Amino acid sequence: MPLGYKGSYQRVRAYLYDKRTSPRPVTARPPSPWAVAGWILRHPDTLTESEEIQLGRSDTLPELDALTRHVRSFASMLTGRQRERLPGWLDAVRQGGLPRLRTLAACRGAG
Repeated sequence: MPLGYKGSYQRVRAYLYDKRTSPRPVTARPPSPWAVAGWILRHPDTLTESEEIQLGRSDTLPELDALTRHVRSFASMLTGRQRERLPGWLDAVRQGGLPRLRTLAACRGAG
């Protein structure tokens, strides 16, 4: 006795046609880590509306929001040549919950 599907070719074709033509749920792919890093490192005025929206979804990722604030604050301090803000920035980073930035601040503070 042969094994396998005992239905007709037309039934398989109709099933597959229905699968191909039925609307698929639209799911956005999450941005790559490289894309997010690029958004954080670029000046906020250069982001597209879509990039700003995606980066603004950080309310579900508090670490990303904190990282963005620290990086932008540091960039502002550098471009504005506001050296006097560095100790306050280092203190804020040391008190934050981002281990890599805390390590950076600890190295700077020790030297």
